[in-house]
Amino acid sequence: MAIRGIDFTTLSLKDALDLAILVEEEAQERYEEFAAQMDQHRTPDAAKFFRYMVENEAKHGRELSSRRVQLFGDAPRSVSRTMIYDIEAPDYDAARAFMSPRRAMEAALASEVKAHGFFEAALPAIKDAEVHALFAELRDEEVLHQNLVKGELAKLPPDSAVSDEDFVDEPAPQ
Repeated sequence: MAIRGIDFTTLSLKDALDLAILVEEEAQERYEEFAAQMDQHRTPDAAKFFRYMVENEAKHGRELSSRRVQLFGDAPRSVSRTMIYDIEAPDYDAARAFMSPRRAMEAALASEVKAHGFFEAALPAIKDAEVHALFAELRDEEVLHQNLVKGELAKLPPDSAVSDEDFVDEPAPQ
């Protein structure tokens, strides 16, 4: 997870909302990439779960965007995507060929835990009461998202003893 140029001590509510929206957009795009990868590797159940996460991230992004518009109209953003990286998006190396739904959900759960950690770590530096309240709300929502994924995980049978890594070809000399 990387943050560049964000001073949490002076963060405005508009900028905090914009950052939160960018975090959701980044996660949504990563889940879209993962779903496409799973389609290519013919693992439709993992692809289906990643598309489910795309919808969840998009829904949360729309809710934040609606709030932002209500409060600040179409005022331009003063934060950008270059200021964040991997706040909530699953790690690129989490995707695997022949990934099981359980592994897909575990990758999503790790992302929700990571996002919770981001908001939790930022809270002590935040001086503005409204921004603090927003980040506390976002932190708490990440716990709800974790519970949602855990609920989906609980519905799954255990993975077989065969690992998705067993199907990956070793590099061959050229």
